[in-house]
Amino acid sequence: MKINANSLKIGNLITHNNELWTVVKLNHVKPGKGGAFVQTELKNVKDNRKLNDRFRSTENVDRIILDEKKCSYLFQENNNFVFMDLETYEQLEVSSDIIGDQKHFLSDGMEVLVNSYEAQVISINLPETCEVEVIEADAVIKGQTVSSSYKPATIKNGIKIMVPGHIEVGTKIIIKPADGIYVEKSKL
Repeated sequence: MKINANSLKIGNLITHNNELWTVVKLNHVKPGKGGAFVQTELKNVKDNRKLNDRFRSTENVDRIILDEKKCSYLFQENNNFVFMDLETYEQLEVSSDIIGDQKHFLSDGMEVLVNSYEAQVISINLPETCEVEVIEADAVIKGQTVSSSYKPATIKNGIKIMVPGHIEVGTKIIIKPADGIYVEKSKL
């Protein structure tokens, strides 16, 4: 599908120079002299090469529409993660390279969106938030409330995050898996 370069967004999949690229960063530039353009950083889907390229704002770009499947996470097998398609109940394996750091936040039965293009899995999207357990938290230092009231903590998957002072070991919290930011204490 052809779209205007001004309509590009981070995460879009495009064809450029007969290859598939994901838009990693972009910046709309309107110089004082000359025409406006979009400065992009692209990542190759096959070999993870990076490319910085400019598109004129009037230029058309081929955007690829991905097929989305709702899947449920089952288990990890070697370097692959196994998901079950919630419509057909077929199992599909996704490489650890595709999932990246999101693998730390996967939990049994978690529903995710698996994005594919021509039967090749491109990426997965985790839910906006997920529940994790704190296994290690620093003690609160009295009188430290004047500055930031956040302290370092380690969650069950070994990731270190910043949490409010009232969070203790064993507490379940809600975080954003995209960036590991604390949202709230779990209500259960």
